[in-house]
Amino acid sequence: MLSDVSINFLLYLQTNLTVVTEFLLLGFQSSQLLRNLLFLLFLVVFVATICGNLLIIILVSTSKNLHTPMYFFISQLSISDILLSTNIVPNLLHILLNNGGTISFIGCMTQFYFFAGTDGVECLLLAVMSYDRYVAICNPLRYSSIMTDRFCVKLIVDCWILGNFGSFLVTITLSRLKFCGSNIINHVLCDLVPLLEVLCYDTYIVQLEIYVIGIPILLIPTTIIVVSYIYIVISVLRIPSSTGRQKAFSTCSSHLIVVSIFYWTIFSVYVPPSREKTSDVNKVPSLLYTVFTPLVNPIIYSLRNKDIKKAIQQAFHKTYHLINIY
Repeated sequence: MLSDVSINFLLYLQTNLTVVTEFLLLGFQSSQLLRNLLFLLFLVVFVATICGNLLIIILVSTSKNLHTPMYFFISQLSISDILLSTNIVPNLLHILLNNGGTISFIGCMTQFYFFAGTDGVECLLLAVMSYDRYVAICNPLRYSSIMTDRFCVKLIVDCWILGNFGSFLVTITLSRLKFCGSNIINHVLCDLVPLLEVLCYDTYIVQLEIYVIGIPILLIPTTIIVVSYIYIVISVLRIPSSTGRQKAFSTCSSHLIVVSIFYWTIFSVYVPPSREKTSDVNKVPSLLYTVFTPLVNPIIYSLRNKDIKKAIQQAFHKTYHLINIY
């Protein structure tokens, strides 16, 4: 006969080493009224995000004035934002309506793959856009010979391949780990930090492996951005006239704002190590860069960019003219 100690040990193994087949995302555990208000807010933001980014993609594709490397990169950023929003927000709305929601293991890994992939692509795109601004300001006479159509397409293809390949490696690493015991994730999506918290064992080696994989996706683009803007600032300060300096800065101000928002939200989520990262307070930064940043990007580029505003006006005039004809 088994002793009480043996029985308790077996019960422990059965309880804590059960393979997880699905996760429960808690979302925001709050009143029904607050969750309904958040549902309406995120729904409006989601629709506005899709419409705003689609508008930029259509304008860049149809307006000849926007057939330049900078706007080509902006359109790719809009594609990445649409993919990020459609990956996260629909499930988030479901969680808010039901005060939590289950997601299968495969579904969770799939969501994480697209989430990490689009973030990686956006990080690389921001680096490419900073290099584009560096060439435009620091080497204006060689801009057309450096930023050729073929070179720009190659840069974009590399961004999508590297971003998704890095996400693929991290997702494969996560999917091969043992999630056991509690399958409850106190978060709004399948993110890296809450997933690591429900592992069966110490996550140091796993985090080290994931961070090594992530170095080319995050550290190298960050270095490119910082170095590019150091040279941009030096070049702009050498311009004798204040009007020239202001004009030069205005060409990269929108990109600098987007970079600042992106990295501030990323670092606010993943850098602080000493606090509980999946509390309700710490879900807010995750929502900022998964829900609101994809909306902010097209707003910044449209409101602060004369060419896009002009293209929007021309598009409305053409539409109005066609309506009057018919």
